[in-house]
Amino acid sequence: MDSQATTAGVAKQLAELDAQVRACTECDLHRGRTNTVFGKGNPATRVMFIGEGPGRDEDIKGEPFVGRSGQLLTKMIAAIDLERADVYITNIVKCRPPENRDPQESEVRCCEKYLAAQIDLIKPRIICALGRVAAHWLLNTKDSLSALRNSDRSYHGTPVLVTYHPAALLRNPSLKKGAWEDFKRLRDTINE
Repeated sequence: MDSQATTAGVAKQLAELDAQVRACTECDLHRGRTNTVFGKGNPATRVMFIGEGPGRDEDIKGEPFVGRSGQLLTKMIAAIDLERADVYITNIVKCRPPENRDPQESEVRCCEKYLAAQIDLIKPRIICALGRVAAHWLLNTKDSLSALRNSDRSYHGTPVLVTYHPAALLRNPSLKKGAWEDFKRLRDTINE
């Protein structure tokens, strides 16, 4: 099977999974959502970005990382010579937690099958965990973000690079230098 047919098949399977997510009522997050926020991007990508959960702008639009954090993430991706269309972006949970709080364990447990299926279908070369919450859930750890940023970890055999969430960079610009170092490592891994 050629790569275009494979990519089309993965895109079709992702669309079917997205339909399952839109119908999901397994946890209480569905009660407050405007839209589910499944994921968006290239199903044949080498890199998958995973955040914690949708915010207000994402809930309204139904797409991940479209607010201020998303605009910064787009610039960060461009800084390593990629475009948003080259990567795949999603979150741990697919519905917005109220008041942008961290997702609760029960909510993550309801969504983790969808995230695992996304990863299995896309088969990225590397996952970039955006922030503490995403890193903790993907890596099943409570280690500090600084410890996770500087270690080699994996999710079911796929390398995971941990960096700051773009929202943290907006709140604390002094973290941008460290994030840039992380993104340079990400670029090097992608290009190996």
